[in-house]
Amino acid sequence: MSEMQLYDQNGHRLYLTPDEREAFAAAAITHSQHDKARTFARTLYYTGCRVSEALELTSARVDSANGNLVFRTLKKRKTRGEQKQHWRAVPVPLSFLDELSLVHQLKQQKGEVSLWPVTRQTGWSWCKQIMEAINLEGVQATAKGLRHGFGVAAVLKGVPLPTLQKWLGHSDIKTTAHYLQIVGAEEKELAARMWG
Repeated sequence: MSEMQLYDQNGHRLYLTPDEREAFAAAAITHSQHDKARTFARTLYYTGCRVSEALELTSARVDSANGNLVFRTLKKRKTRGEQKQHWRAVPVPLSFLDELSLVHQLKQQKGEVSLWPVTRQTGWSWCKQIMEAINLEGVQATAKGLRHGFGVAAVLKGVPLPTLQKWLGHSDIKTTAHYLQIVGAEEKELAARMWG
C-alpha cells in the first residue's frame, strides 16, 4: 500500500483549504446541475467519503434516527484471502438528512435503492463542475482533494485522531496522522493573515 500523500512531487498541495471547502459547499447549492448532483457533492463535503463509497450509498444506509450516513469502507485490506465487510457511520447535520430525504424521496421508497445510480466518472464530473464554477484550479481541485480537505478541517477543529480515523475509514491511525502535518502549515497561513 502506498503512503498517503498530501503534496505532489512538485510540492503542490493535494487538499482543499478550509476556505476552499467552504466555497465548494456554497457552490454545491448554487451551481449543481440538479438536486441529486447537489446532494452528492454535499455528501462528500460533510463526510469525507470516497466517490465510490458515496455511490454505494443506499436509502437503507441513511440512518436518520441516529443522524448518520453508513458507508461500506472500500479500501480495507483482505484478511487471509477473504474480503471482510467494514462499515462506518459518519454523523451529518440533521438538516442535511432532511435534504437527502426530500431530494431522494426516501419516505416513499420501497426497498433499498441507490441514491446515485451513476458511474464514478459522473460523480467526479459533478465535483469538477462545482470547482470550476468557483475557479478552483490545481492538483487539489479533485474529489480526493475534497476528502483530504475534510481531514485537514477536522484536525483544525480538534477532532480526535481516532474519531477521524473511523470517519475516514482508515485501517491504520498512522494514515490519519498525516493530517497533523498540515495543521502546522495552515496555522502559519492563519498567522500570516494576522500579521498582514
